[in-house]
This record gives sequence, structure tokens and C-alpha cells, in this order.
Amino acid sequence: MKLMLRALSGACVLAALAFPAAADTKLTIATVNNGDMIRMQRLADDFTSKNPDISLEWVTLEENVLRQKVTTDIATKGGQFDVLTIGTYEVPIWAKKGWLVPLDNLGAAYDVDDLLPAIRSGLSLDGTLYAAPFYGESSMVMYRKDLFEKAGLTMPDAPSWDFIAEAARKITDPSGGVYGICLRGKAGWGENMAFLTATANSFGARWFDENWKPQFDQPEWKNTLAFYTQLMKDAGPPGASSNGFNENLALFNSGRCGMWIDATVAASFVTNPKESKVADKVGFALAPDNGLGKRGNWLWAWSLAVPAGSQKTDAAQKFIAWATGKDYLKLVAEKEGWANVPPGTRTSLYENPDYQKAAPFAKMTLDSINSADPTKPTVKPVPYVGVQFVAIPEFQGLGTQVGQLFSAALSGDTTVDQALQSAQAIATREMTKAGYIK
Repeated sequence: MKLMLRALSGACVLAALAFPAAADTKLTIATVNNGDMIRMQRLADDFTSKNPDISLEWVTLEENVLRQKVTTDIATKGGQFDVLTIGTYEVPIWAKKGWLVPLDNLGAAYDVDDLLPAIRSGLSLDGTLYAAPFYGESSMVMYRKDLFEKAGLTMPDAPSWDFIAEAARKITDPSGGVYGICLRGKAGWGENMAFLTATANSFGARWFDENWKPQFDQPEWKNTLAFYTQLMKDAGPPGASSNGFNENLALFNSGRCGMWIDATVAASFVTNPKESKVADKVGFALAPDNGLGKRGNWLWAWSLAVPAGSQKTDAAQKFIAWATGKDYLKLVAEKEGWANVPPGTRTSLYENPDYQKAAPFAKMTLDSINSADPTKPTVKPVPYVGVQFVAIPEFQGLGTQVGQLFSAALSGDTTVDQALQSAQAIATREMTKAGYIK
């Protein structure tokens, strides 16, 4: 009997050696379908090989859908996800509500002090980091140098909106399939309203005055929306009201856009010959202004956070430390070149001569990030912080409603005046209901 038990025991040991135990911990990660996140999934074997006790399950969603699902899950304590991809808007609001786990277990090698101050500040509450930036961004002008040369135009490093509009109309060639400018039109507080709110800042507009009264009935907003819709009608691609970041990236990379004003993170994609037909023809400039002291650029970071409902916080922080640490940047550089590492998060990256050499857009990206001021985003004073968003819980729903109205104005389903009138009425109702105004 003892011999039999010993034999069985030995067989079990051999079986265990032959078939390693499955990972003890499975992390469910909600992320956005942007190129850098898709690349992270491709490279995740590096993490799981070093952490065989942890497996990864990805839920990859379009931007608007991701925001909706993640917000619903965390607000209802659903516990569906262990790692969330969220932005600079959500972090301080959710941290204040106790919905996020403080990231105080990222390991000694993580080097929190290396994070760019503007990005780190936006992801912290009372000095505590609640999300780690996967990539940081502002926005800037990406343009076709060949088309500008052909039209006899020279792009300034810091263009005005008047110059951008004139250039867009000059280089438009619908018969050749080239449109002068591509801008976001897809409705969403983080889609068309990210672009339009940042643009409105440079036109002197603001969402609310010092007493939280909505300002869509003011001339600055009419000037912004009328300028945008007319420019897109004259020089934009057809169906622009359906285009967000990914759609405009595809248009630009296929040679259909003369200019694109959008996230600085796009720079590595539009200059990558594997992805872009115009990779060797792209130039960069700061986001435009109107001479009022504010440029139309934003400040954002797509970041990884742990919801308070997760039962796997140690493993989740281990993954976040891998995905947002210095070694991940080296991994991407090794596999795909320095130009393709996630930008806008670490001081050391912008001091790295290999990156400076490989990324012609590095300085413009850093200058754009450093020029955005979330604490003073507008020409006139406001009671809120946030450049392309208003950092209050109500903004997510309100911004999307207004975005739908402005998208309809772009498509011609309503007029600029009607869209602004409706936006004023909706914003007044929502802010009254929430108690901001009497």
C-alpha cells in the first residue's frame, strides 16, 4: 500500500512538472483601440513570461464605448475590470469619490519623479498618484510639406487660425482625393468636444462664466462653431461628422488630408513608413491661436488605474508598473524603434539622444504639452480646471450631449445658431439641476 501511495505521489509530481499550473491570477484589462494600446497587447508576453502566475484578458473598445462601460462599472461597483484605461478627466474626480486605488506599490525601480510634472499632476490627488500614464499628449498641427510647397505656402512654427483656414482652402483638391484639413466631427465629450473646447479657448470662449452660467449664447462660441463648420464644408472630407481620431488618422496616412490638427501621439504613426503613405512628407507646428493668448491645444494622458472594487490590486499594480515603466519604453524601442515608444510621460525620454534623433516631432510634442495650462485654460476667468474638458462629474454627460448638437451642425442637420441655442438650454438645465446655478 505504501509503495502504491509513493508511486502515485511520484506520478503526481512528474505530472505537475510536465504540466505547469495555470496562472493563479487573471487580470481583466479594459483599454481603448488606439495603436499604442494594440502594440502593448502584442508585447504583453514580456510581462506574462516574467510573471507566469498572472494571465491577462483584454477588453478592447472604441473610445466612446470604453468610457461608457468603464464609468458604469466603477460607479455601480460592478468589479468587471482589474485595470482600467482612463484619462486625465476621470482620475481626480474618481479618486475623490474613493473609486480608485492609490498607486503606492509600483516598485522601487518605477521612478515616479521621472514622470513629466504636468502629466503627473493631472493624475494625482493631494500629491498621491492614482493612475500611471501610458502615454501623454497635447495637440498640434500635422501637415503635408509637399502640398504646402506646391501651393507656395510656408507653415509657421506657431500658426494662426486665419493662416490654417487659408492654407486648407488652397491645398484642397477634391478631384485628386485630397482635402485641405481633417478635424474631429464624431460626437463625444472626448471626441469632437475635445477638439472644439480647446479650439474655443483660443477664440476667447468658455463653457461657463465665474458663476457657472453657460456661455453658448455668447459671440465667442458662435465664432468658434461657425468658423469650424464653414472650414470643414470648404476644405474637409465628406462625412466628417463621423470621423474621430482613428478615422482621421487613416485618412491622413492614406494621403487624403493636407492638414490634421489632433493628438501629438499620432506623430509616430503618421511618420512610420509601415503605416503611412506620406511618412517622409510630414511637418509639425503648434496648435493655432487667434492672438488672444491661448492656443487651441489640449492636455491629456491615457493612463492605467486600478478600480477600488478589484480583488487583485497587487497583480494589477505589477502590470501597470510594467506597462508604464522605463523598461517598457526600451522594449518598444528594441522591437519597433525609438520613434514608436509611447510619448509624453517621462522626462528621461526627452533627454534621450536616441529618441531625439529618431523622433523629429519630440520637441514639438514636449513644447505643446508644456504650453497647456489646465488651471488657466481660457482667456476670460473660469471657475473650473481642464483644457479640453471641464473637471466636474456632470461634464461627461453634458459634453456628449453638446457634442451631438455640434456634430449635427457639421453634418448640416441643424444650423450653428440652433445648435448653440439648444446647447445653452441643455447646459442651463443640467447645471441648475446639479445645483451649480439657481
